[in-house]
Amino acid sequence: MAGGGQVRGIRDRIRSVSSTAKVTRAMELVAASKMRRAQDRAVQARPYAETMRTVLAQLAAVTSGGDTSTLHPLLQTREPKHVTYVHITADRGLAGGLNSNMNRAGASLILEHQPKVDRISVITAGRKGRDFFRRSGMELLADFPELGDFPNFEDVRPIARLIIDEFTSGRVDQVFIGFQRFVNAAVQRPTIRQLLPIVAPADVLAGAGASNTDFIFEPSPEELLATLLPRFVEMQVYEAVLEARASEQSARMVAMRQATDAAKEMVSDLTLAYNKARQDSITGELLDIVGGTAAVENK
Repeated sequence: MAGGGQVRGIRDRIRSVSSTAKVTRAMELVAASKMRRAQDRAVQARPYAETMRTVLAQLAAVTSGGDTSTLHPLLQTREPKHVTYVHITADRGLAGGLNSNMNRAGASLILEHQPKVDRISVITAGRKGRDFFRRSGMELLADFPELGDFPNFEDVRPIARLIIDEFTSGRVDQVFIGFQRFVNAAVQRPTIRQLLPIVAPADVLAGAGASNTDFIFEPSPEELLATLLPRFVEMQVYEAVLEARASEQSARMVAMRQATDAAKEMVSDLTLAYNKARQDSITGELLDIVGGTAAVENK
């Protein structure tokens, strides 16, 4: 039979789990509010980034002989001896498998390139990625924590400037960027792209080359490339950060909702156990009273 101590223990646990459910519910609502704003920013940035890719493809298509390597250092392709990977994660946890999935994708990229190059370094934006690669013993070229839930373009520009300076100086030969791409509230997809040297996507470049439209560029394509390429790198980094932030808030919202549902289910199970223990305790007390009364009467 259940004693009073067991009943009190179950009651205290119900209170504890109910309190946890309130906290996770509040965190879910906060994440949902942030997700809507972060999602809007990420979705609004996509058309601009896609248009820049198309414009660069058009410029590459009209350059003389298609030899773009002499136009700008950011287009130069060389044998990769030093590869840098820009890893974007969240600063906080409680987002399900979001950070671990991104860390796993980044580790796979590094393991793929390690046998082929002399050196690999990592630039992290987010504490979860930084801590992961520190534990792995990877070389950290730079760290950019605390970008905030809603970073603006100026917050991200130092990352892009560092990448551009390292590449144009020849210290880095190839740059990749990894982030969680926001698909919907329930799906975030780890995505890794080559950032430098800049290569227009094959489908965009094919469409640009096949177009019969005769564009007139003013100033010249070379001058436009010199202006647009650094801006393009900055925009790619900014878009990746916005996608990562939208993914973080949606993953946290879903994780907190699941935690709230699990807590409510646990409270329900504990309530049944509490009622049963209480009934057993009352039954035991009644049996003690009946037994005591019978013993008195038999004297």
